[in-house]
Amino acid sequence: MDFSMDSGGVILSGASGMLGNALTLALNNRKTPVLQLVRRHPSGERQLQWSPEVDPAVNNPAPLEGAAAAIHLSGASVAAHRWTNAYKEELATSRLDSTRRLAKVLAELRRPPQTLLVASAIGIYGDRGDEVLSESSPAGSGFLAELCQRWEAAAEPAIQAGIRVVHLRFGVVLGPGKGALQQMLPPFRVGLGARLGSGKQWMSWVALADVVAATLFALDHPELSGALNVVSPNPVTNADFTRSLGRELRRPAFLAVPAFALRIMFGQMADEALLASARVQPAKLQAAGFQFSLPEVGGALKAALR
Repeated sequence: MDFSMDSGGVILSGASGMLGNALTLALNNRKTPVLQLVRRHPSGERQLQWSPEVDPAVNNPAPLEGAAAAIHLSGASVAAHRWTNAYKEELATSRLDSTRRLAKVLAELRRPPQTLLVASAIGIYGDRGDEVLSESSPAGSGFLAELCQRWEAAAEPAIQAGIRVVHLRFGVVLGPGKGALQQMLPPFRVGLGARLGSGKQWMSWVALADVVAATLFALDHPELSGALNVVSPNPVTNADFTRSLGRELRRPAFLAVPAFALRIMFGQMADEALLASARVQPAKLQAAGFQFSLPEVGGALKAALR
């Protein structure tokens, strides 16, 4: 493999997802070399095969030497399946093993990257009602909150090696393509959009464009480390979000799905992912001077639905 990271490039895992694709495009626009870690056989010189289920995860890590940063986005979708014991295990291993093994690979390089950005989630705060949450707020309880805590702890080998680690705590990302919004659209498009439970639970969301901008901002600002909430400064209740999405689609959205029905359909996931309330603020991003381009949910939905 002839491709080299010596020009200050970025190592990227999870490049095939909605965020990974958008980040790759943004980095390419910056003329920043990107080396994608892929599980399949590489299809070009800018890809390197890795197997996060085994140790070592990368058989030949030489192409990683000299990278400026790494961004790790891997992890099975929280909302893709009912949380059976088997799927909860998949959620854990897809996050913990991949993060731990990538951190270990990077830590053992002769010239490791200065920065590692690792995907995390605001699920770490748990169900907190109307409490306003920042990066200094303690973690919550429950499967998802505890999983996020273990996920962030899995990057410890990189921290011990002196690599700056930033945990990108994403809210609900609103963008085109395979993401949370795509899963919501089918019932809304036929006029069956509905709030979940009481609709009073807070939903902390963020536009895809601002996720990309915030990720690049974190790369560029070495003073940022540890937890970083990547959410709009204007969270909304589920009822408000439901009305906004219905309005953008020009469809009625006055129905409601009772909490008990959600629990029957989705089990534990209903309480921890659909009915949980997290009123999260991007305190560290704002203190560092980051400016959101789509801070209001209506504008973010409009951009995502174009």
